[in-house]
Amino acid sequence: MTVEVAPLDAGHMYQAAMVRRVALWHALPHLRDVHTPEEDEAYWRTHLLAEYTVLGAFVDGGLAGVIAYGNGWIEQLYVLPDVQGMGIGTRFLSLAVNDMNDIRLWTFQQNRRARAFYEARGFSSVEKTDGSGNEEGEPDVLYHWRRLPEPVYSADPLRR
Repeated sequence: MTVEVAPLDAGHMYQAAMVRRVALWHALPHLRDVHTPEEDEAYWRTHLLAEYTVLGAFVDGGLAGVIAYGNGWIEQLYVLPDVQGMGIGTRFLSLAVNDMNDIRLWTFQQNRRARAFYEARGFSSVEKTDGSGNEEGEPDVLYHWRRLPEPVYSADPLRR
């Protein structure tokens, strides 16, 4: 399988929204469906594409993963279930980390696979909620990652 990561445009937004729906419902099948596929596509097109870097992972030509990030946030990161574990999420996260020094993101508390993914890559849980602040009413968790400053070394071996 070949994986190509590329910027997405307005023509990809329905597919991007569908990747999110499939991946999220696979992880949390009990989750309430609060929007139609058309509403999801409009959100991706009018909000995410306008405000964030939106990239897609194409596996053998088909869209298999999406990320939307910027302004210190990862707003969306989803990979289709049948290609999870191929490094797509890690590749997406590396791109975001290269572009930002301080990152926050939300995920649902019950999404154990996502939580383990972020924690294994240095993200820390900083807040848990009861879900009253999101549309799904699902308890969530805020994660944070910050680039550590590079050590500064002096030419003088007695000073650091």
